[in-house]
Amino acid sequence: MQTSDTLVVEPKPVKLDPAEVARMILAGFDRHYSLFRYGAQRAKSLFESGDWLGIQKLSRERIEYYDRRVRECLAKLNPVLARQAGSQDPVMSTEQQQFWQAVRQSFVTLLSDHQQPECAETFYNSVTCRALHRDYFHNDFLFVRPAVATDYLDSKRPVYRAYYPTRDGLRRSLTQMFADFGLACGFANLPRDVRLLARMGCRKLAKRIERTSGHRLASDCQLHVLGSLFYRNKTAYVVGRLINQGTLYPFVIPLVRNVAGQVEVDALLADDADLSTIFSFTRAYFLVDMEVPAAYVEFVASLIPRKAKAEIYTMVGLQKQGKTLFYRDFLQHLAHSHDQFDLAPGIPGLVMSVFTLPSYPYVFKLIKDKISKEGMTPATVRAKYQMVKLHDRIGRMADTWEYSQVALPRQRFSDALIAELERVAPSQVEIRGDLLVLKHLYIERRMTPLNLYLVDAPEALRHKAIVDYGDAIRELAAANIFPGDMLYKNFGVTRLGRVVFYDYDEIQPMTEMNFRAIPPAPNEEAEMASEPWYAVGPNDVFPEEFATFLLGNAEIRTVFRHAHHELLSPQWWQGCREQVARGVFQDPRPYASDKQLRPTTVT
Repeated sequence: MQTSDTLVVEPKPVKLDPAEVARMILAGFDRHYSLFRYGAQRAKSLFESGDWLGIQKLSRERIEYYDRRVRECLAKLNPVLARQAGSQDPVMSTEQQQFWQAVRQSFVTLLSDHQQPECAETFYNSVTCRALHRDYFHNDFLFVRPAVATDYLDSKRPVYRAYYPTRDGLRRSLTQMFADFGLACGFANLPRDVRLLARMGCRKLAKRIERTSGHRLASDCQLHVLGSLFYRNKTAYVVGRLINQGTLYPFVIPLVRNVAGQVEVDALLADDADLSTIFSFTRAYFLVDMEVPAAYVEFVASLIPRKAKAEIYTMVGLQKQGKTLFYRDFLQHLAHSHDQFDLAPGIPGLVMSVFTLPSYPYVFKLIKDKISKEGMTPATVRAKYQMVKLHDRIGRMADTWEYSQVALPRQRFSDALIAELERVAPSQVEIRGDLLVLKHLYIERRMTPLNLYLVDAPEALRHKAIVDYGDAIRELAAANIFPGDMLYKNFGVTRLGRVVFYDYDEIQPMTEMNFRAIPPAPNEEAEMASEPWYAVGPNDVFPEEFATFLLGNAEIRTVFRHAHHELLSPQWWQGCREQVARGVFQDPRPYASDKQLRPTTVT
């Protein structure tokens, strides 16, 4: 029993070891990356067994791996940090600042022999940003700039394999290249595919090689091929390059399974446009097993030098690293430019306020506080964007980078833009001295809005865009996406002339929609009335009305009806919805049929 004069000894505060905190954060990252690699390794077996729904499920789940591991790491750290060092206050004590600086330094030391140091630094930032106030989001406490170089990093097993056609013969080299991937499902007819591939490759590359080196194959001729296949949906991609007299010729070779479950070489892609399309921001992320991701990104960057490494990291599934690099590039651009952010051209949206920096090829989107669309809230819009993030974008939906608490120089914003943002989204905007802080922001690759493109483009390109607009609607529907609002202003045209959907606030799964025919009017008065004579449910869609709302222009109507008249009837939509509901998995090829070795039937 404790009496009134019992001496109570307070426990002494435990001195927190910065090195131990650093080790805990790195352990959290290592767990994340081991699971990330395991997912890519599973993709190989799923491809071999033709489990396409399994690959889709794996792709969706992997996108959320990172945030889950960050939360896990924080759950372990918070009890430790609560004893001494955690601080969400805008002012930390000198001791707390020294502690976090020591944690950062200890973390750098741990990365000296690490195979993914750049990704580990990003993970450190993600964890630490949740432990510190944003006033400390600078390089003393975070990795705003990288601390560990990734140049010339390599794994114990070389990142790419080399083959020598002038020594071993082109066909033998190609045969060995495919065999080295060790696919368990086997090839249908590898000698035939190698013969066709070599023939097409010689045709495609002969003129370029003769133009640059004077003859076909020089003594230094070699094939470099990344050691892991790139898996996405129903296709596995070989990614490589041919070196001849010091000149680099990139190529990607898609592999597909035929109806018998055997592998066939489907195409040879060697043009810049084809490679840019394969690694496009409008497609789902690849599943690829990378021990040293920096080396893979460096290799791919050598094939498509116009594409930023931020986008390549994103395309190989490391979207958080892509965000980090994008933001570093963006800050660098701001430091070396002086134009101002301003409202984007085009018809203002009802849901988003969109602005641009003319010298930068991206748009910035802020959700409005009050949305004039019935039943639409900021939370609904965020949920739609997350739905797209987790969905297969099949080359028809733009990927987005999502940021919070973005602090930018106030002077870089036009007065008109600031006034507009404070009017439509005051809860998302805060001015702190010479900084303007945007609390929640989406960033997308800039495209030409389709409605503007159809006004300015030459006739041939207009017609091509109209046909591609219909193709985009078809492919979205086959991927279980009903766009909702299909007005031209909600679609954009990419640098390569591809029509892409980018307004997601009204999208819904096809399986939730009810596509109906308009019933006959009971009398003439009903037909002429301003209100419909039939009941309309919340998810009812009447495709016969598309012509009225979308095809007012005679030229557009003629071209669209010729190519896509089925889209104006409920029967096509009903059939598409039924296929989706049965689990029929469509995977449109991201390349033209003239790139294929031969017509192929795939599962």
